[in-house]
Amino acid sequence: MEAYRDQYATLFNNGRHVAVIGISVDPDTALASWMHDSQFPFVFASDVGGTVGQRYGAFDAKNNLDDRSLFVVGPDGRIAHIMQPFKQLSPAAYTELAAAVDSVAPHDSVAGTH
Repeated sequence: MEAYRDQYATLFNNGRHVAVIGISVDPDTALASWMHDSQFPFVFASDVGGTVGQRYGAFDAKNNLDDRSLFVVGPDGRIAHIMQPFKQLSPAAYTELAAAVDSVAPHDSVAGTH
């Protein structure tokens, strides 16, 4: 998650037309504390029972945790891109993520910005 924070401006257009939500089986209090302490510019959602993870095939029942799946959802609410698993140590994964976000983010009318 630190890489998302550190690359927020380039990966997620600094939050313009993009919402980032990290979902974890961790309790909401732990996520809120981590979010605050690490100064993440996005929100976290608690999926304590793994319901969301199970629904999207991103839950590891053996270890009772959500795996590192990543979903890019377009403005129409449909999943536009899936990275499963998201390989957070690979620079190519961030290049792919930036391209996927850019492909669904609406572009402003000013040339060269989105």
